[in-house]
Amino acid sequence: MYGRVYLATNGRGVVYGDTSGGGDGGTDPPPSGACTVTYKVTNQWADGFQADVRLTNTGTTAWNGWSLGWTFPDGQKITQLWNAGHTQSGPAVTAKNVSWNGTVTAGSSVAFGFTGSWSGANTKPPAFTLGGKPCATG
Repeated sequence: MYGRVYLATNGRGVVYGDTSGGGDGGTDPPPSGACTVTYKVTNQWADGFQADVRLTNTGTTAWNGWSLGWTFPDGQKITQLWNAGHTQSGPAVTAKNVSWNGTVTAGSSVAFGFTGSWSGANTKPPAFTLGGKPCATG
């Protein structure tokens, strides 16, 4: 049966590519590095928050599919995410493209947002990875 290719990166299952010929696309090999991530908390309340994430392709070739990983430092949990798919296992999060935003040309960006819960502290994730390689943060 044809389907998605799963690779283990940093102990997490990360989706790269799609051999089914449809859906959200993908690249082989997956895009890595050559990216900048801007993470911004846009609203916060007693036990929740809203954040926006912008992923910019700083490389020289287009991505046809992307998967961005990060780890929340304070145990935050995503409750709803839009303009991307996501998985979360404990503090580790992977956000990936959906059908309409998989292609990211060189020099352009894709953005998604989410609401989440927190308690104690709501510290920004210290690092982000694309294809297992670090992205710069902005």
